[in-house]
Amino acid sequence: MLLGRAVEGCYVTGMNAGESDRDVAELAAMLQARQVELRALSDSARESRQPVELDQSKVGRLSRMDAMQDQAMAQEAERRRAGELQRIDAALERLKSGDYGYCVSCDEDIAPARLKLDPAVATCINCASRSRR
Repeated sequence: MLLGRAVEGCYVTGMNAGESDRDVAELAAMLQARQVELRALSDSARESRQPVELDQSKVGRLSRMDAMQDQAMAQEAERRRAGELQRIDAALERLKSGDYGYCVSCDEDIAPARLKLDPAVATCINCASRSRR
């Protein structure tokens, strides 16, 4: 599998190979900012996930079907947001415990560039590759 040059650099060095406290603080800030953003999105989309009324005097059959489809899409988007929030919460817990930057599967270092692409990532590239097979 061919990877782009930017992505290939993610898998070269470990987290502790020169990773400073400033870089970890920057990743923590990225996690917290994304957490706030996801929660705001969830709050703003709350109404679109509400049950669709079946009163035909208010809307026609096709309009109701559109509303149900919109509701299903909003529910799926919320499910994905909740999953990402769980990953972020877990990463913030690893930061507090001092385990951040280490793979949860093999306890090896996670490459700094991989963490910069996705600060909530929990596994090194080797373990991630094995889990996809």
